[in-house]
Amino acid sequence: MTSPELADWHTRDDDGFRRSEASAFIGNGGAAWERAARGVLLWRVKTASGFTVDTAAPAATGDRVTVTTRVFGVTIVEPVEVVSVVDTPVMVGFSYRTLPGHPVDGEEAFIVHRIGDDVYLTVRSLTRAAQEQPWRALYPLLRVAQLVARRRYLRALR
Repeated sequence: MTSPELADWHTRDDDGFRRSEASAFIGNGGAAWERAARGVLLWRVKTASGFTVDTAAPAATGDRVTVTTRVFGVTIVEPVEVVSVVDTPVMVGFSYRTLPGHPVDGEEAFIVHRIGDDVYLTVRSLTRAAQEQPWRALYPLLRVAQLVARRRYLRALR
């Protein structure tokens, strides 16, 4: 749904998902590209933003991964499955979908891409309230947490 292989992302506005896409300049030149391209597949967008990921392996389609974070002393578990990986000379990244037990329902993508010699990170997401409680009731607060996390993501690979 978040189509990390596409430079221009278009999606339907139905199914109750909130759509978000944001990009940030990472750096310039080959060294910045190599660092960011390697880092994105190793989950560094998440780990540099305060999350823990239960694998050291690069993201691969079909991987089921548990991401955790601590908020106000409470550990939040986020089970996900990698659904798409892109690795080209000008675009590297992946997307994952949330699994039951995740605080939200949806998909998120992290894409490092080049425009000329400039390197950017794009974060895409489609989210809606999870079916399970207490997450469903907490969805308005989770939206605020998503905004904070997105800002961290966009700084993570600099």
